[in-house]
Amino acid sequence: MRKFASMAVLAGAVALAGCQMTSTERTVAGGVLGAAGGLAVANLLGANTNWAIIGTVAGAAAGTLLARNTQTNTCAYARGDGTYYEAACP
Repeated sequence: MRKFASMAVLAGAVALAGCQMTSTERTVAGGVLGAAGGLAVANLLGANTNWAIIGTVAGAAAGTLLARNTQTNTCAYARGDGTYYEAACP
């Protein structure tokens, strides 16, 4: 049942992805959808509660950053020395 609920949340997230949103709404939605994705992956992998929490937080952080980058249309690139720079996405 938990796996089905996780997949239902992800399907709903994909359905909402096509809607027009403001930048704030996009950031919030990115965080929420990232958190749902992290939780779904943890559940599908059979992770214990601690790993599920870590996956949810990591997913929320990644989703928020992705939403911000799509707002500015920039991508982060590694220089190879441990630093990054931002430039227009290809």
